[in-house]
Amino acid sequence: MDTRVREETTERTKVTSLTLAAVLRECSDQLDILGYALIVQINREEGSAQEMARLTKLKRDCQFISQHISELYSELEEEHTFTSLQKVVEKEEQKAMQRGDTWQKEREEKLKNKDREITQKSGKLEDMKQLLKDLRQEVTAKASEVAHKKEYAALIAKANELRLQERQVESSETEKKLEEHLEVLQKQIQQEMLNHEASVTFLQHRNKELQQQLSQWHERSGQMLKEKEQKLNKVQCDRTINADRLMEKRRLFTEMEQVVLEDREKMKKLQQQQEEVRAATKLQAWWRGCMVRHGLSGFGKPEEVKKGKKKKTGGKGKKKK
Repeated sequence: MDTRVREETTERTKVTSLTLAAVLRECSDQLDILGYALIVQINREEGSAQEMARLTKLKRDCQFISQHISELYSELEEEHTFTSLQKVVEKEEQKAMQRGDTWQKEREEKLKNKDREITQKSGKLEDMKQLLKDLRQEVTAKASEVAHKKEYAALIAKANELRLQERQVESSETEKKLEEHLEVLQKQIQQEMLNHEASVTFLQHRNKELQQQLSQWHERSGQMLKEKEQKLNKVQCDRTINADRLMEKRRLFTEMEQVVLEDREKMKKLQQQQEEVRAATKLQAWWRGCMVRHGLSGFGKPEEVKKGKKKKTGGKGKKKK
């Protein structure tokens, strides 16, 4: 009983695998057609670079899915399992996690580099301030030394003021540039975070769709298996009925053939008896004729009677001839 149940389960598994393999084969053909259509559209497309990138990505996705569907089709046809599909899902999840970790590491590395650059520029700004202080001290010392030269001191003071103003302007512009750069970096970080969240949402949605498709394939395969089993049972019933009818027809044919053979034997015997009766009748008639012609039996009259009546019967005999 267990062996029979195992055999039935194995047969059902094989039928299910073959059904899914046929469905996957059709999906692979449809994806090949879609990939060819995308190639043609890419060759004819003259639009923006963003549209070309989108079509190229869609073509790569079609090739990727078609490749894994072909592998799954071969596995279903040969081993009747789904291990390749599970491995692909696990690999994609690992890749998504690795991409997320890599993106996080790159973002942290960029932030560290930007902080390092800001620190370096802040150090340069401090050096410039220190240099300005040193210049002020030098100017003060020189002004004390050459106090008697007011005009010269005024020119130096003006020059220093101009330099100071220039450096202040430069430092303010540098600070503005650094602030703007920092804002740009913050915006980039926010955009990267949004992109990361969108990619995670897309992957989760894609995983759900794949799970739903897999469940739908299971349901379709089960329904198709039930339909095939019903058709198979109907065919077996029809075959059993036809076999019974054939046996009945053979039996009737055998009986009719026996009756025909018996009728033939009877007809042969009857014909043989009729032929024997005809032959005996002919032989008897011939024998009687011979006896009458030769007068060897009681079938004819005495010679005297014959002679006396020759004249009377002569004409009749001639007429009979």
